Parts: sequence; C-alpha cells; structure tokens
Amino acid sequence: MSDLRDLLDEIVDDVDAVCLFSPTGSYYEVADESDFPVIVVAPENDVGAETYVELPIEFADVKERIRFGLEGALNNGHIEEEHVVCCVTSVFDGVDTVTRTKADAFEHSGAYTLFTSSRADPSVIRDVFEVAIELGKKGQKGKQVGALFVVGDAGKVMNKSRPLSYNPFEKSHVHVGDPIVNVMLKEFTRLDGAFVISDSGKLVSAYRYLEPSAEGTDIPKGLGARHMAAAGITRETNAVSIALSESDGLIRAFQGGELILELDPEAY
Repeated sequence: MSDLRDLLDEIVDDVDAVCLFSPTGSYYEVADESDFPVIVVAPENDVGAETYVELPIEFADVKERIRFGLEGALNNGHIEEEHVVCCVTSVFDGVDTVTRTKADAFEHSGAYTLFTSSRADPSVIRDVFEVAIELGKKGQKGKQVGALFVVGDAGKVMNKSRPLSYNPFEKSHVHVGDPIVNVMLKEFTRLDGAFVISDSGKLVSAYRYLEPSAEGTDIPKGLGARHMAAAGITRETNAVSIALSESDGLIRAFQGGELILELDPEAY
C-alpha cells in the first residue's frame, strides 16, 4: 500500500498548478487548501474559485476536456507552457481520475478560442452545439440527417449566400436556445441549406446556399460539399460554422477556414 501511495505522491509532486474539472464544493475546498494554484474548469463557477475557465461543453472525451481546459488556462495566463499540471476530472462517476501532464503536451486545437474569440457570444455557440448534438442523437423522425449552422457575422454571410426557399425567420425575432425555437430548427433541417444566426443568437435565415470560394480551404478527405461550404464561409467571414454530417453523424466546427473541433453526438 505504501508503494501505491508513493506512486500517487509522484503524480502530484512538484506540479505547478492543479486543474479541477467541475468539482464539488468539498473537493474544491480541499484542493484550495493545498500549496498548489488551483484552476477550476467548469460550465459555471459554482464554487466561487478565484481562477476559473468556463467549460461550455462537458466534453465526453476526457482528453479533449483536458485539452480545452489547458488551452483556456494558457490563453488566460493562468499557467505557462513549461508548467506541469495535475488535472483532476471524472470518467465514470464523481472525481475519479488524476492526470499529470505538461501544459503544452497537446497540440493547440483552437477549441477554446472558437468560443472566446468569435464575434458571436460564447453562449450562442454553446446553444447551437446543443441543438446539433440533440439532432445528431435523435435525427429527424428516427432518420439521420445533416445540418449546417453559420454563427456570427450574419450580414456578411447573407451577402455571400442566396436563398434556396422562403425564409421562415424573415419577420421574426426568435433566438437559438429557446426550446420552441430549437424544435423549429430540427423541423427545418428537412430541407437543404444553411441556418444563419447572428452574434446575439437571432435566427436570421434558413435555407441559405453558401457561395464562398473554395480556394485555400483545406478539409479532411471524405468530407463533402456541406463541409467545404462550412469551412469556406468561415475563411471569408468572421463566422463560425457547425456542421452535422448525415453520412457519419459527427459534428464538426470550423473557424478561419479550418476544422477546429470534432464531436460524436452519441457520446453526450
């Protein structure tokens, strides 16, 4: 047993900071009394931590969850690239996993800045992800569907697209995140075209055919026209695109013409 304790001691020995992912109040109190700087990474700062990184999505993939937290901590100056960090998170139930890693151990994905450096409010991007995740899990009447949401810089996006059909949101003032609106979005995925959403979450249009240039756009092999358009429009505007693939069921987010984040809805 002493050997096991020694091994556990080595994990936290000489670390520069501790990242607590969605901790309970009691866990935070214990950690906060330690000699290490404590960074809370969670959807809400319920424990009143002095150092906090917002986690807009509870990433099912623990590696992606830790990567996001470290990117946020680095971006906000809470840690340095050469720092060794102890990450405390959950895989099954409660806090059950401790990982020791270098702050720069992960290739920078841009997932944190996808939320924090976009024109659109981070909560709007989160709400769109939630719609895409639910749609990816349940589909449309039991059938897998594809969808494309373009978030932010709506005026420029509208100028670089054309209507495929009537715009059901032309005279409305509804916003993504409203449960009734989310149901409407799922219904409208039956027809082709992208949804255009403003910085504040207002539904500007549905059924838009995006017309960005494909020049300079690099997407993984096997992805089709929807993903090419999703990447292209973010290269020519300050929007973020979130695409749900009908073929493989994955959700992919694009910014600046590049694939930034990939999620499996079934993991949520």
